[in-house]
Amino acid sequence: MADFNFAALIQQDRAERKKERFTGTFLDYLDILKESPKQEAMLAHARMFELLTKPGVEIIKTEEHPRLKKIYGNATLKRYKFFRNDFFGIDTSIMKIMRYFHSAAMQGEEARQVLYLVGPVGAGKSSLMEALKKALEMSAPIHVIKDCPMRETPLHLIPKHLRPDFEEMLGIKIEGDLCPICRYRLVHDYSGQYEKMPVTTAEFSIRSRKGVGVVPPVDPNNQDTSVLTGSVDISKLDLYPEDDPRVLALNGAFNVGNRGIVEFIEVFKNEVEYLHTMITATQEKSIPSPGKGSMIYFDGIILAHSNEAEWNKFKSDHTNEAILDRIVKVEVPYCLELDEEVKIYHKMLRNSTFNAHIAPHTIEVASMFAILTRLAPSNKVDGLTKLKIYNGEEIVEKGSTKKVDVLELREEANREGMSGISTRFIMKVLDTALSESENNCINPIAVVDTLIRSTKELAIADDEKKRYLAFLQDTLKKEYNKIIEKEVTRAFIHGYKEQAESLFNNYLDHAEAFVNSTKLKDENTGEELEPDIKFLQSIEEQIGITGTSALGFRQDVTSYMFSVLRNGSKIVYESYEPLKEAIEKKLMASVKELSRIVTKARVRDKEQDSKYSAMVEEMKRNGYCDHCCNVILKYAANNLWKD
Repeated sequence: MADFNFAALIQQDRAERKKERFTGTFLDYLDILKESPKQEAMLAHARMFELLTKPGVEIIKTEEHPRLKKIYGNATLKRYKFFRNDFFGIDTSIMKIMRYFHSAAMQGEEARQVLYLVGPVGAGKSSLMEALKKALEMSAPIHVIKDCPMRETPLHLIPKHLRPDFEEMLGIKIEGDLCPICRYRLVHDYSGQYEKMPVTTAEFSIRSRKGVGVVPPVDPNNQDTSVLTGSVDISKLDLYPEDDPRVLALNGAFNVGNRGIVEFIEVFKNEVEYLHTMITATQEKSIPSPGKGSMIYFDGIILAHSNEAEWNKFKSDHTNEAILDRIVKVEVPYCLELDEEVKIYHKMLRNSTFNAHIAPHTIEVASMFAILTRLAPSNKVDGLTKLKIYNGEEIVEKGSTKKVDVLELREEANREGMSGISTRFIMKVLDTALSESENNCINPIAVVDTLIRSTKELAIADDEKKRYLAFLQDTLKKEYNKIIEKEVTRAFIHGYKEQAESLFNNYLDHAEAFVNSTKLKDENTGEELEPDIKFLQSIEEQIGITGTSALGFRQDVTSYMFSVLRNGSKIVYESYEPLKEAIEKKLMASVKELSRIVTKARVRDKEQDSKYSAMVEEMKRNGYCDHCCNVILKYAANNLWKD
């Protein structure tokens, strides 16, 4: 800390900000306009689009990414680096938002529409809105007419008859008119000499209401439109006539949000009449002035969000068509990808002062529960299998070699992700589990127990609560038992991966020979051997592939591996999910008895005790602490290998 030169940092920042500031006449401003006309003429949507795309855009062709292809098919994904570190599992929603801004930036129809986000609680609607507002707040200052309550562009000072000349010389389009207050000042204070009007720079600020207007839901019995468009200052009515612009207090959300953002929180909690300002603000790009003043030009992004129930109620009333026609709706569902859901909690934990040790698979198990509650039931697969498919895993139908198609699953459940357990609920459970821990460590077993208690307290329908508890007490318990059995086996077997690769390569050799009706050549003796059918069957039966389906499975495996090779990828035992599962189960079966004895403290001999110690050390290297390692191994002894 002693090496930090805080004074230098402050002075450097002050010097840089001073360079960005400008104060002068409109004539002085024209010199700046010559240097960057397109930047100066940029409207609100174009400015936002530039801010969001400036950090970079990653274009992903899914055929080059096997996991993403399994999730999205042959689509092309665009991932915006601006959102990369804070938003996970909602790529589709973000792409829709960016399509809106792209079209609006080019003055398409979206430039005259409200961007409306709808989704369940805790899905990220408010966070997306906050990200857009913060992007604006971090942007460079803009030039404005000094003391203008609308912070309007100095370009509005150019008379209408001269605008074609300016537009041709500068290659820009000038849109909009002076607000009533600036028009009054130009005529009365500057005798119409617009070149003498003062121009300055202004920043965007959420707290100071500069370029960011926020409209919270208001009491239906006391809806005052001055919150939106300002009011008449009654203290000045004794001094000036009612239609004099000097009596206007243009401090409503649309006034302060001009050239920036106006956000409507829980928009449809307001009465419809309160939202009528949206109609002219979108299509005509003008808002009413308070009292008897004229319409005022408005250039801003109108954002709105609410939950789905309020949206459905609002759109069911046909008298709301005028507003509905001006809305671009983007659904923000809950995340349905396990890997992405896990990232959400890691991000939230990083942003907190959470300093407990988290045992491996703790966040994963909590995330699995959250996603299971969000998935729609399917006749094709069970919930856990569906979760794995949505996470990009290769799943083969039982007793068949046909892969389950993720796109078919999505088509039969197009409302998926719009209900279920929220991320906030899971975070509260993690906090509770930690507060109850005596060792500053949380593990999957403790978290599942806390989830069960918290779920029982939920104010939801009994059948829904019963379904959620079944996920925790049956589905997830069985899945965690498989995970921990694999974990213990990995720790127990020295060179687990090498043994898995060896089994995998042997299976491939024998399966290829079987499919092509050829023989294998022994590397040591040079002897030609028949494919070992019993060996192939011993692997396949681990995942229920038997009888006639075995031939199709072997053909599937070999053709898949050849396609991997053709794409220039490396073949490893994890390449094909069903075969990976079979090999891991085979390895687990081979050490099951020994593992059962070693984890039982009462029956270990000296040699087995040393193996137990070696296993504990391996598990600690894999992320366990002494406490959670002890808990997990006791759990394994009591639940996996019972006498």
